[in-house]
Amino acid sequence: MPTCIIAEAGVNHNGSLVTAHQLVDAAADAGADVVKFQTFRADKLVTRQANKAAYQQRLTDGGQSQFDMLKALELSESAHRELLQHCVERGIEFMSSPFDSESLDFLVALGVKRIKLGSGELTNAPLLLEVARTGLPVILSTGMSTLADVEAALGVLAFGYGKPAGSSPSKAAFREAWADAVSRSAVLKQVTLLHCTTEYPAPRHQVNLRAMTTLKNTFGISCGYSDHTEGHAVSLAAVALGATFIEKHFTLSRTMPGPDHQASVEPPELKALVEGVREIEAALGDGIKVPMAVEIPNMAVARKSLVAANAIAKGAVITAQDLAVKRPGGGASPFEYWDAVGRVAVQAYEPDDLIRCDQAP
Repeated sequence: MPTCIIAEAGVNHNGSLVTAHQLVDAAADAGADVVKFQTFRADKLVTRQANKAAYQQRLTDGGQSQFDMLKALELSESAHRELLQHCVERGIEFMSSPFDSESLDFLVALGVKRIKLGSGELTNAPLLLEVARTGLPVILSTGMSTLADVEAALGVLAFGYGKPAGSSPSKAAFREAWADAVSRSAVLKQVTLLHCTTEYPAPRHQVNLRAMTTLKNTFGISCGYSDHTEGHAVSLAAVALGATFIEKHFTLSRTMPGPDHQASVEPPELKALVEGVREIEAALGDGIKVPMAVEIPNMAVARKSLVAANAIAKGAVITAQDLAVKRPGGGASPFEYWDAVGRVAVQAYEPDDLIRCDQAP
């Protein structure tokens, strides 16, 4: 299956529906599979006393609270509906990350195909449970986490997917659900984990991309990569390692004000990322080791055959000194060398004649 590329618009619309529509167009024009926004209400997401992250303080008004910053970045329900319709018209999937129950319910009613949860929700067990009980597939980012954190989250999802709605949730019940073969199989079918380093931008030396493979091998689950690094080299490496999803923040311009613009790629870079991913997928192939079609004409040129090192009379016993290995290919394989030594020549050979090993002496 091709890698699914999620163009993460996030809050890079700066609260403007016009800008959000432009982001949809930019993602579609770049060839992304999905354009993703964020669905939240500030009063459901943060307290009024919550501090901004260091990068948010650096890139936005330092005196503004996180609540006030997020309040200005909300999208209305009608805006979501407009954007969904725009995505339908452009042939790109609409996706959004909910941060609370009401936002989740709204997205489900809107008709999204799947739910993406950010790394901050990995320990939000009540929301994880509600997401699983929608029955929709889930893409879950795993930034800031340990394997134990991820397993705990998967246990909640296993409980939500595999147990009846009336079952009583608890930490013990979640562990039991993850251990249950039926519930676990539902998770393996429905859930994709994204490896992630939660910093904006993320330093490449702290990406630890091999952890994506660790997640896949530990849990036997589909894994991808949510890329917060500058550029797209790490995303391409993730695809080469088998990422099933790539998520990348993008913006119309890194010069725009707002918390995430500077850690995002611009439309030409997003297009280059999509093209690079498709090139890598083509290069990865099916993994079956056979000569490629373009190689076959070169086999006779590059490979070698057994040839006469000197004149050999018909009926003479062939010795090691009578044989050489030279191009072109197409004659007896050099693997026949030891079988040829000691055989009677079935014909006379001049130097560099191909040795015949297909006739009985």
